[in-house]
Amino acid sequence: MTSLHLFSQDIQKNIKSFSPASLSTTSPATTLVELQPLMAHPNLPSDHDSIQRDKKEKGPVQPAPTTLQRTRARFLKGVSYFSGDMKAFGKWMEKQFLLLQLLDWVLRGAAQVMFVNNPLSGLIIFGGLILQNYWWALNGFVGTLAATISALILRQSRGAIAAGLYGYNGILVGLLMAVFSNAGDWYWWLLLPNIFMSMMCPIVSSALASINSRWDLPVFTLPFNILVCLHMVATGHFNHHFPQVLIEPRSELPNITWAEIDVAKLFMSVPVGIGQVYGCDNPWTGGIFIISLFISSPITCAHAVLGSAVGMVSGLALAAPFGDIYFGLWGYNCVLACIAIGGMFYALTWQVHLLAITCAFFCAYLGSAIANIMSNFGLPACTWPFCLSALTFLLLTTETKRIFKLPLAKVTYPEKNLGFFWKMKKQEKMEKAEKERKEKEEQQEAREKEIILNEKEKLRLELERMENSEESEGKNDETLVRDHTIEVEPQDTAGENNENNVTEVTLADYV
Repeated sequence: MTSLHLFSQDIQKNIKSFSPASLSTTSPATTLVELQPLMAHPNLPSDHDSIQRDKKEKGPVQPAPTTLQRTRARFLKGVSYFSGDMKAFGKWMEKQFLLLQLLDWVLRGAAQVMFVNNPLSGLIIFGGLILQNYWWALNGFVGTLAATISALILRQSRGAIAAGLYGYNGILVGLLMAVFSNAGDWYWWLLLPNIFMSMMCPIVSSALASINSRWDLPVFTLPFNILVCLHMVATGHFNHHFPQVLIEPRSELPNITWAEIDVAKLFMSVPVGIGQVYGCDNPWTGGIFIISLFISSPITCAHAVLGSAVGMVSGLALAAPFGDIYFGLWGYNCVLACIAIGGMFYALTWQVHLLAITCAFFCAYLGSAIANIMSNFGLPACTWPFCLSALTFLLLTTETKRIFKLPLAKVTYPEKNLGFFWKMKKQEKMEKAEKERKEKEEQQEAREKEIILNEKEKLRLELERMENSEESEGKNDETLVRDHTIEVEPQDTAGENNENNVTEVTLADYV
């Protein structure tokens, strides 16, 4: 009885060890220890097991880098000093005096027209402008400087100023005001409206950014388009101080003879189309611009060439005058559109590459339409086709994960954007694997919890069975005791009668 009672108490202790609190806060290994409270010497982990567990937690030992890997790392580090966004040079520039920093910002602003944040590329671009026209180069430099100083006065974001994001509209304003001026070169009074309109660029950019930021869209060259068109409409061709070139709509059918096409000029229109981004028609200037793009980003350079070629093909398809195609007027908007979509604001995949080509074709058609419309008002197309087509394609929504639009704060240059995209995809895979692992662990815990609950139920039923058997045994014992008592009482009565009889006999015999 005592041993049975002690055994039932041990079972009750065992049942208490399976409480829900212990199940939710302990690992499977701890649960197994709790299942053995009656063991005098549980199996404790050995030193060898703890060492193996530490090795698993630390992960596999990474092998030492090979000579080829070290050489490749050094080469990439050396290239990064003058390619990409020259981040190391930018950090060094932060410690220099203001005038030197201002020169760096102006050079970066000159290159940002092509979505390039590189002062070396900007310096090469200014070299190409000087090769084209000294007066144009001077106006471009003054416009960039005035726009950057205006941004400093307005206390715009210092990081955006240092990246040249407030200078690229200024260089376009200065250049195109000189290009479309009918007063000729070295007309010094032109610098006055140049400086004023360039200083207006940060104001217009900030205003447009407050609108476009709602959809995480860039401003592009919209401030340049607005301000140059404003200046040309305000002055016009018949103006004493600032006369503009006369732009008239096409009034007759162009004479196109396919036998007279110049194949050399046709191929030369590809670098000319790149040069026309800055209003330059010199093929050597366009070649210099291509070199500047390749130094910063080969992907940008490839898409610039591809976009100019698409513009040339589109001009031939739409029966444009050969002179306009040779002059690069069909290529420069396609260049900007192809660069923007092909790896700059989208992570570059083959789907995005095809999307960039499609955007370039769309931009060529849109450019022809806008040029025909704006020529009725005596205005050039500027970069309106690029802005409208690129914004349209950036607002694209799709369910495929291979077309990924980068957050505007993460946009740098295509190679780095692609690295960010790969890193994000890798992180997503790791998160997915971690989620699957947690789900498996939860399922395993649920199964273990179910097993434990079943064991608990079995123990409870065993305890009830033992208690019932204990009660039945107790009742049987009471019945036996009662029967034994009933049997003993008659025996005692018979014994007393026998004693009386013996006593009577003894006394009778004695008498």
